[in-house]
Amino acid sequence: MATTKAQDPAADSRRWAALFFIGLAQLMIVLDGTVVNIALPSLQRDLGISDGDRQWIITAYTLAFGGLLLLGGRIADYTGRKRTFLIALLGFAGASALGGAADDFEMLLSARALQGGFAALLGPSALSLLTVTFTQPKERAKAFGVWGAITAVGGAIGLLAGGALTDYLDWRWCLYISVPIALIAVAGGYTMLAESRSGGRARFDIPGVLLVTGGLVAIVYGTSQAESDGWGSAKVIGLLAGGAVLLAAFGFVESRVSQPMLPPRLIADRTRGGAYLSVGLAMVAMFGAFLFMTYYLQVIKGYSPIRTGVAFLPMTVAVLMSAGGLATRLLPKVPPRLLIVPGMLLIASGMLWLRTMETDTGYAEGVLVSGLLLGLGAGMIMPVAFNYATHGVDPRDAGIASAGVNTAQQISSSIGTALLNTIATGATADYSASHASQGSGPAFAKQAMLEGFMTAGTWAAGILLAGALIVAVLMNTPRTEHQAVTEDPESTGGAEDAEPVRTPLPPPAEVH
Repeated sequence: MATTKAQDPAADSRRWAALFFIGLAQLMIVLDGTVVNIALPSLQRDLGISDGDRQWIITAYTLAFGGLLLLGGRIADYTGRKRTFLIALLGFAGASALGGAADDFEMLLSARALQGGFAALLGPSALSLLTVTFTQPKERAKAFGVWGAITAVGGAIGLLAGGALTDYLDWRWCLYISVPIALIAVAGGYTMLAESRSGGRARFDIPGVLLVTGGLVAIVYGTSQAESDGWGSAKVIGLLAGGAVLLAAFGFVESRVSQPMLPPRLIADRTRGGAYLSVGLAMVAMFGAFLFMTYYLQVIKGYSPIRTGVAFLPMTVAVLMSAGGLATRLLPKVPPRLLIVPGMLLIASGMLWLRTMETDTGYAEGVLVSGLLLGLGAGMIMPVAFNYATHGVDPRDAGIASAGVNTAQQISSSIGTALLNTIATGATADYSASHASQGSGPAFAKQAMLEGFMTAGTWAAGILLAGALIVAVLMNTPRTEHQAVTEDPESTGGAEDAEPVRTPLPPPAEVH
């Protein structure tokens, strides 16, 4: 029977040092997805961006990220995960510098899309490096606990940093800040990381890339256009239907090509399917909450950007407590759905709490409560979902499995932000039209905006509740205590027949 490799103290220390730089790269990716949020009101005024178009500053990043992630995962697998990691960091730094120097909406949008493209290389290479570095259950639980905490808390850190940078410097520094972080990660990654890649000749599924990216762009653009054209317009229906057809064609192509961008064997696993779904739905709510709470605090309550960032700190603490203190400890001991489902219910409760808020509601009974619920829920979901999304995967597929969960995260952020922003702006417009006789002053405008946020929050909660029910039924995976998954020594050197070595306990249940 195959045995696991002996642990060398020096190698063990090197692995944890490598985790720091891998985590730093992940922090930059997640931070950049939200650091601009608090700066949105300022840059929206500065560049003359409309309310309907403001969400594109967020979705240009997340859509490019999500649409190219699967290709990025395959590139990382076949060209070298360390090499891809370092190149992506340098490209991300350059795109961030370009965005900081933008003088119009189009240039900023292009820079955000470039950031997303390089993040699509960086995300799967970072997570796959983590996957092949930590293979023992206890170490893996700790490493993914750190990773999950970074993923969940990075958004809140981005909001705090965005507030400070916008207040004391300028919104442009919300983009410049990624440059030094990327350079530090490059220096550390070059020194500490070991190269690994899959064997065999790489064939990249270009038709799959075009189909999935085109389908996702059509759906997000159609959703955003519904705010101005209406859900029943021919343009919106055509975009949504066209996007659905392209995604269906993508699924068909993936089942026919010899080296699919997203191998059906990966998504046929109930465990990974549940993990992808839970990450995606959590991100729908979290990105929606960041957007709505930012505008609620700055526009309705009159908070400064830095005060808004500080207001999100309790959410950050809640994520750390939940991910580091609860999820990481329980991860090897309980089935994943016993953590994920309660986490989704907590996030849904946080979104529903928006319905209790008024324009004069105090911070403690409004945003604080909602933020704590969201943070606790996210901390319970992220470490577990990221662990099980890559658990038991053949080392040859580490990059693409990592890309799959990152894709779920980013695409859900894109579609969720576009959808919830459209619902919110539509509800605001409906309220303004139906209550026009009550006045049109600043107080009325604030109430109309709040009505939009409450409506969108209710929709988000409903989506999460439905998702929690699906995960509870779908993810019937047992706990994995004492289950070891290690890579064959040949797997990182390119052996095509390398297989993961497992102890006798069974892997998560699969659908065949």
